[in-house]
Amino acid sequence: MPDESLWATFFTPVEVLRSLSLNAMTEVAVDFGCGYGTFTVAAAQKIRGLVLAFDIDPQMVSRTQNYAVEVGLTNVIASQCDFVVDGTGLPADSADYAMLFNILHAEHPEGLTREAYRILQPGGALAVMHWRCDPNTPRGPSLDIRPRPEQCMEWCRNVGFDVASTIVIDLPPYHYGFLAVKKERNP
Repeated sequence: MPDESLWATFFTPVEVLRSLSLNAMTEVAVDFGCGYGTFTVAAAQKIRGLVLAFDIDPQMVSRTQNYAVEVGLTNVIASQCDFVVDGTGLPADSADYAMLFNILHAEHPEGLTREAYRILQPGGALAVMHWRCDPNTPRGPSLDIRPRPEQCMEWCRNVGFDVASTIVIDLPPYHYGFLAVKKERNP
């Protein structure tokens, strides 16, 4: 992770979440890889429900929880776990919004989309954001491991998400994003 002050220049969290359709009625949002809490806190300020934030780094978990407290939030629970290997530990169908932001370059990206699918309720939304495959970006993972939007959409399709009507959203200055929806169960 770059320094927190540099990290903050890469995003406008409120605008990213608006563009990726997070709405005030969200009951449970999950942030995979919360880092400094950039999107966790912005989401918690927007929704009426709870934001569950996960990171493998205990310092990031602590920073996220402290950031939430600093701004007066009581609807954030940050937990340390290796969700890439072990999953989140959340019950199936327990969330209505999940964020996979700047993480699908990990070793098992389809496993992450599978865990997001498992925890989302039918009709729940998966918001994906990643660095554009552009050599002019100032940071981010190596270009040879950055997934393109089509790859991320394919991983989502492979685990059951509906991405048929998905459009790629430009998230300036350096990112793209899209939404995938967990299909409703047939009655």
